Amino acid sequence: MSGALRVMYVDDEDDIRDVVEFALEDESDIELTLCSGGSAALQSLGASSPDLIVLDVMMPGMDGPSLLASIREGGNAVPVAFMTAKVQTQDVAYLKSLGAVGVIAKPFDPMTLAQQIREIWRLAQNPSTE
Repeated sequence: MSGALRVMYVDDEDDIRDVVEFALEDESDIELTLCSGGSAALQSLGASSPDLIVLDVMMPGMDGPSLLASIREGGNAVPVAFMTAKVQTQDVAYLKSLGAVGVIAKPFDPMTLAQQIREIWRLAQNPSTE
């Protein structure tokens, strides 16, 4: 990959998007696009061309799994990770069965979020090293 890692983060909660933005704003190797929900993400997808999408699982209207299905139906194979408070083994297994390359637990630590995103990106590029 040349240049910054382009990450799209989708969450309906303004305060969570603000924390993600704050956590990543000083990371010169990460370029962030924020979306407030599934419709906004689908509209922004072509213009932002993300390398990685991080989705909140529970959102009104179109939840994260439904958004992932819509992204795939549109023929986009961009790696997707989920951010959720539901991180029991069966929950993570379900999200990975949908095609997620990783799961970030909420509440997340803003100090380590960039590192988690880089690790998920690394795993997405080298799935056999998981």
